[in-house]
Amino acid sequence: MKLTNLLALTAIALTGVSSSSAVAEDLTLCWASWDPANALVELSKDYEAKSGNTMHFEFVPWPNFADRMLNELNSGGKLCDLLIGDSQWVGGAAENGQYIKLNDFFEKEGISMDDFIPATVVGYAEWPKNTPNYWALPAYADVVGWTYRKDWFSRPELQKEFKAKYGYDLGVPSSLAHLKDIAQFFQNRKIDGKTVYGAAIYTERGSEGITMGVTNVLYNYGFEYQNPKKPYDMSGFVNSAGAVKGLEYYKDLYNTGTPPGSSDWYMSEDIDAYKSGQVAMQMNFAFVWPGMNADSNVGGDRTGYFANPPGPAGQFAQLGGQGISVVANTEHKDAALAYIKWFAQPEIQKRWTAMGGASALRAVVEDPAFPDKQPYNRAFLDSMAIVKDFWAEPSYAELLLAMQDRVHKYVIAGQGTAQEALDGLLKDWIQTFEDEGKL
Repeated sequence: MKLTNLLALTAIALTGVSSSSAVAEDLTLCWASWDPANALVELSKDYEAKSGNTMHFEFVPWPNFADRMLNELNSGGKLCDLLIGDSQWVGGAAENGQYIKLNDFFEKEGISMDDFIPATVVGYAEWPKNTPNYWALPAYADVVGWTYRKDWFSRPELQKEFKAKYGYDLGVPSSLAHLKDIAQFFQNRKIDGKTVYGAAIYTERGSEGITMGVTNVLYNYGFEYQNPKKPYDMSGFVNSAGAVKGLEYYKDLYNTGTPPGSSDWYMSEDIDAYKSGQVAMQMNFAFVWPGMNADSNVGGDRTGYFANPPGPAGQFAQLGGQGISVVANTEHKDAALAYIKWFAQPEIQKRWTAMGGASALRAVVEDPAFPDKQPYNRAFLDSMAIVKDFWAEPSYAELLLAMQDRVHKYVIAGQGTAQEALDGLLKDWIQTFEDEGKL
C-alpha cells in the first residue's frame, strides 16, 4: 500500500473535494512527459491543500509512453492510481477491467458529460462508442492542426509571385489542394539567405506518427474505418477510390513539399523544424501552439494558426488528447475519485487552461471571451469541431501497427501503389477482427 502519511485528520471540510479516509493518502498520477504535465503538477497543489493527500507523478516520454503504460495495465501493476491515457486505450481498458467505470460516480457527484465538448466525450470517455458508458473524464483536449509563417506569407514580393503563379492570394489555405500549392511554392526557396521548405508533416513509423498525419488527408478524401450502418464492414470504405486519392496526395506532399531527411518525423521533429525556420508550415497537435506563440524565433505575430483544411469529401481533423481514469486495481479508489471530482470543477478547469492545459469543459471553451484570449484559440475551436479518431478497439495496437506499416511503405519507401497499400490494410484489419470473432 502507498499509505505513508499517518497524520490522522479529525475532520475534513473541503470546497469541491473531500476524502472518505481518516488518513492522508499518497496518489500517483501517470501521464506522458511534456509541458502540460508540468502544469498539472502545479495545478494539483490545490488538490493537495484541500484534501490533505499527496500527489506523486510518473511521467514517461512520448515515444515510450504507450509501451510503458499499457504494460503497466496489462501486467496488473500498481504504479498508477490515476492514468491520463490515450483515447485509443479506452476500449481495451474497459473490456479488460483495467479502468473503473465512472457512471455511478458521475451521477452521485453531479458531473454531466453534457458539460464537455461532445467529441471529447466520445473520444476519451465512452466505450462502446456512442453509448453512455464512461471510463474517463475528458482531461486534455487536443487535435492536429497547422501553424504557418505569417511573416513570410505577408511579404509583398512573395504574395505577388504566388498570385501570378497560382491565380489566388497567398494566405491561409482554403483546401488541401491549396495547402500543397503553398508547400510547393516555398520548397527550396531562399528566404533571408537561407534555404527553406514547404511543410513539416508526420512521417514517423515506429509508434503512431504517420497514421496521425495521413488520416488528416484520408478523412477529407472519403476514407472511413467502417460502414456507418454495419460495424466492421470495411470493404469499400477503408480502400475507397477517394481514400486512394487521399493517400496519393499525402505521398505527393511528402515528395514535393517537405524538408530532406524528414522520413521519420513526428511531434518533436516538426517542432524543431518550424522553430529553426526550416519550413513555412507545420502539421502538429494543438498542444504545441502555446510554445510556438512564446518562441523567441517564430512567436508572436510571426506565426499564425489554422484548422486542417477541407478536401473533396469534407473537412475533418485527427483527434488527439486524453481522458483521466481511475485504474481499477488502485488501493486508493476514494481518493482517486476525489481527485477527478476536484479536477472537474469549472474553476479548476479554467485555471487548467490558463496554466497550459487544454480543458474540454464547454463552460471554458464556449466562454465568449475564449476565442480572443490567445491567437490560437479560434483555430483550436475550429479544429475541435471537425475531429475524427482512430480505432479505439481493444486490438487498437495491432490495427495501428498494420496501418503504420502499410502507409509508411507506400508514402515514404515508395513501395507499390496507394490502392495496394489500402487493400493490404483492409486485409490486415479483417484478419484482426476475424481473430477476435467480430467477423
